[in-house]
Parts: sequence; structure tokens; C-alpha cells
Amino acid sequence: MLPVRWLRVVVVICATVLLMASSCSWQVGTPIPEGVPPPAGDPVPEIDTHAKGRPADQLHEWAAKRAPALGIPVTALEAYAYAARVAQVENPKCNLSWTTLAGIGMVESHHGTYRGAVVAPDGDVTPPIRGVRLDGSSGNMQIPDTDGGKLDGDSTLDRAMGPMQFIPETWRLYGVDANNDGVISPDNIDDAALSAAGYLCWRGKDLAKPRGWMDALRAYNLSDQYARTVRDWATAYADGHPL
Repeated sequence: MLPVRWLRVVVVICATVLLMASSCSWQVGTPIPEGVPPPAGDPVPEIDTHAKGRPADQLHEWAAKRAPALGIPVTALEAYAYAARVAQVENPKCNLSWTTLAGIGMVESHHGTYRGAVVAPDGDVTPPIRGVRLDGSSGNMQIPDTDGGKLDGDSTLDRAMGPMQFIPETWRLYGVDANNDGVISPDNIDDAALSAAGYLCWRGKDLAKPRGWMDALRAYNLSDQYARTVRDWATAYADGHPL
């Protein structure tokens, strides 16, 4: 049985949206791009996925050795690796890699550093990162407000939130508390990465398979160009460097 902080699923209503606006270009029957899924990268050490405090801290040494070469903040890399490790333990058939999460994190928010934002040691990203208003322009979906502006600060239309760019309704369904601080926050990279892992595994089922990986990425953002960009970043991270 999956713990609550790993996955809270029933059905998904909306997909998350790329920070800079995405076009919904995918059509049924579109060929799967070459190089999918991307390499898994360096294996993540075994950890206690139910440790008290911030569990991702167990991966500090692993992340600190790799983060400078990858150009990823150490705290963000810990979060991606922890989320992937939880997926491996709790849902081994998913086969989600930290490189895929890192690729998404890079495309969505530069690992929580978009426009000068900073990732704190506890995973909190400040100032909060908010995407464009989802008003149907520039190829974006039009999504009327679903949270009264409580999470995204907009009481008219929804906006994508945080380092992994969840929209409020998807966050309501999939958001989890990964760092044991009692708060389920889209603006915490630990919470966001583990929530993204749950969402990707639910939508893709087996991300070791090309179809499963693409199904997961297309659910996250309905654009094949988005999936290709995430793939390219993930592949570079697996090779030990950024693009």
C-alpha cells in the first residue's frame, strides 16, 4: 500500500503547464522520438524512505558530489534523487529515474531558480514561482480559477505553481508532504518533486518503456517538443553535465 505522502490519486483532471507557455501539439499516433526513455544516470543509494526530518538529506553526499558538474542546486538534486528512490521502493514497476525529474525541473523552473528564485536547504523556493495566466492565449490552455486564488494568487484564472509547475487542481490531487514539515507546498522542491513522481508513475505506468515515458511526459505537458527537451536535458544529466 502506497503511503499518503507518495501518492494521492483518484483521477487526474488537468495536466501541469510549462512555465513559459506550451502548445498542445501532440496528436494520437505521433511517433515516439528516438532516445526515449533517457538514461537513468548514476544509481541513487538506498535510504530510509520513511525517515523523520527531511528524508532527502540522506542523499546530501551523493548529490553534493554531482551537483556542481550538473549545474543543479544540491537541494534540488537531493529532491529529485529522493523522489526517484521513493518511486523505486514504493512502485518498482514505474522505473522513474532522477534524470527525468531533473529534466522536467530544468525546463519548468531552472531547478527552482527562475528569475532569481533561491532554493533553501529545507527545499522552500523563494520568491514563489508562478507561471503565466492560463487564459488560452499564446497556445496555452484556458483554465478558469479552481482554488479561489489561494495557492496561485489568481482568483480569475489558474497559474502553474512552484519549481515543478503544478496547476492548483492537479496539486490538490497529487500534492504530498515529502519533507515532513506538515505542509503540502507546491513551492517546496521536495514536495513538488515527489508529487511529480507520483503523477508521472500514475500516467506512464512503466517509464522504462518508450510508450510509458511518452505517456507520462505528454500528460505532464501535451507537447512533443517539451518531451524532447526534457529528454535532452535528462540525457545530458545522465552523462554528467548540463546541455
